[in-house]
Amino acid sequence: MAGRKRTVLSVTSAASKHDEKLKVSPAKLQKHTERSRYLIEDEQQDRLGEDFFNQPCISLAKDFLGKVLVRRCEDGTELRGRIVETEAYLGGEDQASHSAGGKRTERNTAMFMKPGTIYVYPIYGIYFCMNVSSQGEGAAVLLRSLEPLQGLPVMRQLRTAKRKEGARQLKDKELCNGPSKLCQALNISRCFDRRDLAADPEVWMERDPNTSLTGQHIISAPRIGIESHGDWAKKPWRFYLHGHPCVSVVNKEAQRQFENAMTNLSPANVGV
Repeated sequence: MAGRKRTVLSVTSAASKHDEKLKVSPAKLQKHTERSRYLIEDEQQDRLGEDFFNQPCISLAKDFLGKVLVRRCEDGTELRGRIVETEAYLGGEDQASHSAGGKRTERNTAMFMKPGTIYVYPIYGIYFCMNVSSQGEGAAVLLRSLEPLQGLPVMRQLRTAKRKEGARQLKDKELCNGPSKLCQALNISRCFDRRDLAADPEVWMERDPNTSLTGQHIISAPRIGIESHGDWAKKPWRFYLHGHPCVSVVNKEAQRQFENAMTNLSPANVGV
């Protein structure tokens, strides 16, 4: 997939109305509607329902890749980002999970609710991370990074409001390349905790019918920031799209192994 030219979609009338609300020039709008190189151009979109979320945690973490997270703001503006990185937290024996040992608290209750329930928790007292519950007692998937697709001016404004005065302007790929960053960019706070992602009017997920990813796109690597949890920190339960610029942290060893495996599977190396 590397080296393929990115496809820019034509500006629709709906996009033009959205542009007027945000006061973005047509030239900028064309840039902001540029779509992922992993996406086959298609204008139809489909909201994910309960059946999609009702699957095992690791499977859901992989299936989230390539899906689109949508946030509808109070003024009707819709912000969209393609999921490019996730982490699976299985609960139970998974000592890195907030629900390890089946421990249920006021904070992590959403992890024990039906699959597709949003779990938002604070970090460092000022930031938030967004997770989605799956099958399994206390299991959930952390959304780590998005590729911004729509509403970039609003995302940049929301991110800038949290930064020091005089800080450099963020690049597009930096708007949502981390769990707390994507929550800032989409204005997702603790008030979204315990909401149903399959039914909520302000936040949901979509798929594109002609978009599909396979194992040939997905790298598995250890999760980030859980080094104190021993062997559980080594579990390869972080998943991200190979070569995508919006991934928060590239694991060089996992990438090397992935690329070697893909080379061995290439037609030139397959015996006849």
